[in-house]
This record gives sequence, structure tokens and C-alpha cells, in this order.
Amino acid sequence: MTEILFPILLVAGIGLVLGLGLAIASKVMAVPVDEKAEAITAVLPGANCGACGFSGCAGYAAALSSGKTDQTNLCAPGGTSAATEIAEILGTAPASVLPTTAVVMCMGNSANSHDKMTYKGVSSCRMATQLFGGAKECTYGCLGLGDCVDACEFDAIHICDGVARISTIACHSCKACVKACPKGLITMLPLNVTQAAVLCNNKEKGAAARKHCKAACIGCMKCVKACEHDAVKVENFLASVDPKKCIGCGKCHEVCPVGCIDLITPKG
Repeated sequence: MTEILFPILLVAGIGLVLGLGLAIASKVMAVPVDEKAEAITAVLPGANCGACGFSGCAGYAAALSSGKTDQTNLCAPGGTSAATEIAEILGTAPASVLPTTAVVMCMGNSANSHDKMTYKGVSSCRMATQLFGGAKECTYGCLGLGDCVDACEFDAIHICDGVARISTIACHSCKACVKACPKGLITMLPLNVTQAAVLCNNKEKGAAARKHCKAACIGCMKCVKACEHDAVKVENFLASVDPKKCIGCGKCHEVCPVGCIDLITPKG
């Protein structure tokens, strides 16, 4: 009986000592809980997209709690509602979030830009770009293989006739698609007012650009002359619109001979 009881008591004693040791260690080595940061994290949408400039939602919450930043409106996916709740937690004045949307600056669908070769590699824009800039004749255009689609957690992007298109309603402005596009075709535009945008990224001269895509900007300057607010400029044979100056009048859209200037309207 003693031969059985002794090992049992020995194991129980060792377990008790180790248990006490772990309990003491958990108290001594415990990391203080930042309740304010936890409350802010609970308010954030959890997208962890990094659009705020920090390492995900927890990083942004920690920065707000510690005072590293006082900007409560940096979370685009959370919008104004999240910014308001964060301000309540911190006891600061509420701030609104300017609504924005991601836009693909390309109109190179199958009718406008043809393929120069048949691509049979990995279905990835980033991989296809390594092979002579991709299969399309326009090396500046969207390849339509869906890297941006895979990056979007909100089902806001779909490939339509070989070109990625983004729903302004579904877009949460997380910028994941902006980072995913190897061509740098996706940009963020404000949605508080109607905004003109040049849906082209081709920097070739007019004739060469049109040869590769029927909807390519030819740098004709008509949009520049039509704009009364100095919002449009042409550099490297490519027009662009300054969102800070554009009032959405649509005059540049009306005079564009190739139809590559579109009007992005506010969310409904």
C-alpha cells in the first residue's frame, strides 16, 4: 500500500509546487491590460487593412490610447460611425471620415484593347506582368486576372470583360486592392461630391497609345482647355484630374474625344 501511495503523493506534491509557481509567474509576468485600447479595438471593424497607417486595428487602437495619434477618423472601413464611437471613448470632439472609393484607372476591355499573346501561366496579375508586361497590347492596362479581387474582403471588385471594376457602394476604402495591383492602376477618390477621373494610365504618345487601346488618353489637351478651375493637367501625354480642385462639372468628360474621362458620383 505504501509503495503505491508514496508515488501518488510525490506526483501530487510536484504538481502543487509547479501550480503555485505558475500562479506566481502569471502575476509577476502579467502584461497590464489597456482597457481603453481594448474598447477602441472592439469599435473598429477588424479589417486589419492598414489603411490608417498602423499595423492593423490593434495597432491603431494602441496608438490612440497611448496618445501617439489623436486622429480618430483614420479608419476608412469603419467610417464616421467608428470615428464617433472612438471619440466618445477618448472624450474628444467627434470627427467625420471623408467617404472615398477605389477606382480602376483603365478602360482596356476586350473591345478597346486586344491581347498580343495567349497567357497560360499562373492566374495572377503580378506573375503575368513579369512576362513582357502581360498579355494585353497595352502594357499599362489592367490584366484582369483578379489580384485585386482576391485582396478585397468585401466582395466589392469583379472582373468585367477583362477589366476590374469596383462598386462604390460595396467599397470600404481599405486600400487592399491598391496594394495588390502590380500596375498601380487603382487609386482612391473622394465620394462626397461628383468627381471627374481619367480612366487611363497609358503614358505613350497619342498615336502609340491609341494603337494599343482605343480608349487611351492621347494627351490632346482638350480637357485642360475646357476646365475652368485648373483641375486638369497633362503630363507625359496623360491627363489627370486634381480632386481638390475638381467640382464635377463634367466639361472635361464632354470634350474628351476618346471617352476616357468618367464622372464618379457620391454613394447613394
